[in-house]
Amino acid sequence: MVRHFTGGKLIIASHNKGKVVEIADLLAPFGAEVISAGDLGLSEPEETGTTFVANAELKAHAAAEAAKLPALADDSGLAVTALDGAPGIYSARWAGPGKDFDLAMRKVEEALGGNPDRSAKFVCALTLAWPDGHCDTVEGEVHGTLVWPPRGDLGFGYDPMFVPDGYDVTFGEMDPAKKHGISHRADAFRKLVAACFTK
Repeated sequence: MVRHFTGGKLIIASHNKGKVVEIADLLAPFGAEVISAGDLGLSEPEETGTTFVANAELKAHAAAEAAKLPALADDSGLAVTALDGAPGIYSARWAGPGKDFDLAMRKVEEALGGNPDRSAKFVCALTLAWPDGHCDTVEGEVHGTLVWPPRGDLGFGYDPMFVPDGYDVTFGEMDPAKKHGISHRADAFRKLVAACFTK
């Protein structure tokens, strides 16, 4: 049974400032008073899941339990067709301990080598969890093509090398409001809002 969020404090179970800002923007119309796990000093749980869904649920449950408030977690990443879906759930780890996404993008490019298949997708699993253990999870995707060299300094992560289908600019070049409308996170949010934020 899906549970509805009716407003008030909501923990965003992330220490990624770019991600927190993007989620806060998407949640603004729903009366959510967004607080990040980082601001509360909550530790980041080890992501031991083997899927985006498993990791989103793990992070949401950990934050909801620790803060005794509803928590929203996302687990997202880049899945490259020619790399059998890598970096996938390891997208952040490819950036190393310093979260260097220039390095991560170079790793993707080097792994592709001369492969002509540049297709990829961003995937986002979103989980809304409650302190009593209840959770609802949805998944969203956006498909596109990888370019090299990276272009643009908007967005974050792998955005500068990803051109969404139907566009000729990367997420790194795209106006954030436009990206918020078509991204994997936006796709997942539409599903989550329909399930949990509207009646």
